[in-house]
Amino acid sequence: MPVVLGLALSLLIRSEHEGGPERSVGFIMKKQHTKRAIPNERYLELKTILEDRRRGLLAEVHHKMRDVRTEGANSGSPGVGVVDAVETSEVDIQEDIEFALIQMKAETLTRINEALRRLGEGTYGNCNECGDEISEQRLRALPFAVRCKDCEEAREAAAERERALQQRRGAPALFLDMPS
Repeated sequence: MPVVLGLALSLLIRSEHEGGPERSVGFIMKKQHTKRAIPNERYLELKTILEDRRRGLLAEVHHKMRDVRTEGANSGSPGVGVVDAVETSEVDIQEDIEFALIQMKAETLTRINEALRRLGEGTYGNCNECGDEISEQRLRALPFAVRCKDCEEAREAAAERERALQQRRGAPALFLDMPS
């Protein structure tokens, strides 16, 4: 349990303090983004949406971490009784799920922090791939979106093609007369 808590804390701290650009294989070629002036009312609305989401996620992560600490402290309490392999396995699975949830929330916090940075720079709402404006509808649904709908769909299609290709290369043929 302490390892899970330590990893969760490091993810949370990293998400709160990371200021560098998002890095991934998909960001090789980027169009030079121009700063566009967001009307002050819209800027404040976007900032409020992002900060509210950030506060909510931070509260959830802190609450989950507090629960993990409490459960860890109680697991060593006398009078718990005999724990069999099935119960231990279930506890391990639950801990893995809790850690995965904390990790996802920490990654979302990192994306929100990055979106707040872009908002401050005046580049928020521009697609990282083509430089076009990301639709307001998409930003409302996913306030930390970094690509427009078309570029995201193209990226997902390319990733799916790559997965299918890797699967064909790595998967042995089930029948000898069929090409792999």
